Amino acid sequence: MSESSVLYRVDGRVATLTLNRPDRLNAIDDRMPDDIAAAVARANADDAVHVIVLTGAGRGFCSGYDLKFFAEQPRGIYGSQEMPWDPMVDYALMKRNTEQFMSLFRSYKPVIAKINGPAVAGGSDIALCCDLIVMAEEAKIGYPPARVWGCPTTAMWVYRLGAEKAKRMLLTGDLIDGREAQRLGLVYQSVPLADLDATVDALAARMQGIPRNQLMMQKLMINQAYHNMGLETTQMFATLFDGITRHSPEGVRFKARCEEVGFNQAVRERDSGEPIP
Repeated sequence: MSESSVLYRVDGRVATLTLNRPDRLNAIDDRMPDDIAAAVARANADDAVHVIVLTGAGRGFCSGYDLKFFAEQPRGIYGSQEMPWDPMVDYALMKRNTEQFMSLFRSYKPVIAKINGPAVAGGSDIALCCDLIVMAEEAKIGYPPARVWGCPTTAMWVYRLGAEKAKRMLLTGDLIDGREAQRLGLVYQSVPLADLDATVDALAARMQGIPRNQLMMQKLMINQAYHNMGLETTQMFATLFDGITRHSPEGVRFKARCEEVGFNQAVRERDSGEPIP
């Protein structure tokens, strides 16, 4: 998997998957969703592996979709169709990515997310599909595109936080640090960055001695509760809404602003707190 955007390493009973686009804060390109699913499948097929750890190379976990490229290019590009747009084309594209991220949730082996830096927008989708999240206190997590140009397609915010706290995050688009994420119950544990590796190693070590079938049964049982609550239906709506946000009047204006002044400036304006036209 040397050409993959996800590095794969096994030490003892633990497989470590590393998102590997550090020059772009591990932003999601058109290969990464497939590469994540392939790495998860590889770990599940290896009887020596009992636990999976997912992290990011360099100083970030995942900064979301590589929107600097996608947003600044003229329409007729990945995720931004010419108008009028076909919502089913967009749905098929984003549903496929959502299913690849959800390979972490569906994995028969438990997955620990080790958040060493920003887990933003689509990067938070990836993190929240994991079973347990250990986050550096200094790291940030959130879904700023909830303000304009996005809806979290995995819908895992509500399943992790409940309705009110999920609304607090998605009706503001705020970023929060690891301490606040633990206080809200979004992540299992928050520790100083210097302690992150040791904390995750200890958690993985505690789990890796358990038989694979026991780990699989416990995870399947817990996940089934989410399925019984309508997880798939919720994700269908979220994925449809995600496409709408990129082709609504406000989404079209945001895209035009990205082309005019660049993605970073457009995002600063969107997230400033000033009214969005």
